Amino acid sequence: MESRVELFAQIRRDARVEGLSVRALATRHGVHRKTVRQALESAVPPERKPRQGVAWRLGPFKAAIDAMLIEDTTAPRKQRHTARRILARLIEEHGAEELSYSTVRDYVRVRRAQIDVEAGRRVEVFIPQDHAPGAEAEVDFGEVWVVLNGVKTKCHLFVFRLSHSGKAIHRIYPTQAQEAFLEGHLEAFQEIGGVPTRHIRYDNLTSAVTAVVFGQGRQRVENDRWVLFRSHYGFDPFYCQPGLAGAHEKGGVEGEVGWFRRNRLSPMPVTDSLDELNDRIRGWEAEDEHRRINDRIRTIGQDFAIEQPSLSPLPAEAFDPGLVLTPRVDRSSMITVRMVKYSVPARFIGRKVRVSLRASELVVFDGRTVAARHRRVVAKHGQSVQLDHYLEVLKTKPGALPGSTALARARDSGAFTGAHEAFWAASRRVNGDADGTRELIDVLLLHRSMDAADIQAGITAALSVGAVSADVVAVEARRHATNTIPGSGGGSGSDRHPGARDEVNVHRVVSLTQRRLMDPAAVIAGLPPDTRPLPSINAYDELLAKRTEHSIDHPTESGTVPKENIS
Repeated sequence: MESRVELFAQIRRDARVEGLSVRALATRHGVHRKTVRQALESAVPPERKPRQGVAWRLGPFKAAIDAMLIEDTTAPRKQRHTARRILARLIEEHGAEELSYSTVRDYVRVRRAQIDVEAGRRVEVFIPQDHAPGAEAEVDFGEVWVVLNGVKTKCHLFVFRLSHSGKAIHRIYPTQAQEAFLEGHLEAFQEIGGVPTRHIRYDNLTSAVTAVVFGQGRQRVENDRWVLFRSHYGFDPFYCQPGLAGAHEKGGVEGEVGWFRRNRLSPMPVTDSLDELNDRIRGWEAEDEHRRINDRIRTIGQDFAIEQPSLSPLPAEAFDPGLVLTPRVDRSSMITVRMVKYSVPARFIGRKVRVSLRASELVVFDGRTVAARHRRVVAKHGQSVQLDHYLEVLKTKPGALPGSTALARARDSGAFTGAHEAFWAASRRVNGDADGTRELIDVLLLHRSMDAADIQAGITAALSVGAVSADVVAVEARRHATNTIPGSGGGSGSDRHPGARDEVNVHRVVSLTQRRLMDPAAVIAGLPPDTRPLPSINAYDELLAKRTEHSIDHPTESGTVPKENIS
């Protein structure tokens, strides 16, 4: 569509060259004759009058709106008029039925700022900031909802964002307590490979701040463990002003929380565990390396490549982010932490143990050695029970295994596999319930020193030759582990003869008695039929008879006869 300047130029040319009348020019160019006369009078089109729209309806009510806004200058902040309340009062008190909400809202937005300036109130001005590479970062938490194991669960999103590049680390935890706060920092420091050199910005999280000292600027009473943590990693905190006044001081991470929640966590993610979801998040963070923030020239990844060398190096010694507790082990070999029960090895019953409660796991220590490790349970009054912690007790009380909670949890988690079930059934059939269960427990004890895949292979091999013995399982498991070690001669890249592995697998430890008890009619692969006769002691009986006759015919030197030969 041609502009009005071009239109006026064309009309003036046609009138000058062709001498057309005003009516003819209006017909040719499809305009009103008034427009033709304007073009002939001046080459510069007149300015258009602004469109009146519907705002003219507001004119009679502007004075009333201004009075409400002036009243707000001395009213408490939380009791000032909103645009919707102003509209409601105009309708009730002035009969402004034809006014729309958008008309009132647009006027109030502009007029309120003008009245604040006229009243001498401070108007907030945001000054753009330029952050040096590696100098600053921001941290915040945000609430998210996750479908965890089929249950809609409220969790907490920890976000750490470098101010220069916009590189952000996100982790979801079941809590926003101090252990999650510290663990989130550790994850972030590991991911970015360093620590900001100047400071990290925070609002007044209780994980770091015990109290805000009002009237003393940004002075805070900090949590002792938080002070120890930031001293260990060598950075300073910058605490924002409380409330909405301080939200803009870490606007980068505030925006990042919202962006990530809208673009990555909508709709609600469905997951079996938070560990699985956090692995997914790591993939999304890798994709974000190619994203540009607003109108920046470089991507996040390109800016981070410039920023990363400016970060301070990580300390050599790691920091334990867990909350240290010392609960007592009850008679069920369980400890209670935050209204949740966790099992520990039975040898600790009646003792206090040192526990590190972390955001995603709970670790039990025996001195400096890890005695137990559990995934942290989110639900109150929940339980986390491991079968391994009860094996020594179950060996003396094998009848308690079938109905135990520990066995049920092991089956649910998949730790107690179909191979274990098959071995247990075969062992009870051969050895009886008690001894058969003890053999199974001996197999389960192998898991403490051997790989689960090797033990499962050992169970399969033992059952294939009819040997339901933990010793046979151990031998076969070690053989499987040796044959699968790279360079041991059992791998696909070895120089062994193709049939050599099969020959090794044929020669297995076999109990013929157990084989008969298992299934006398079975033909076991690699084991020939057992056609030998049952053993007999007839030859020994004949020797005893001959010895008796010899004693009667030849008495001893003393002339006595053995008692067994006296009738």
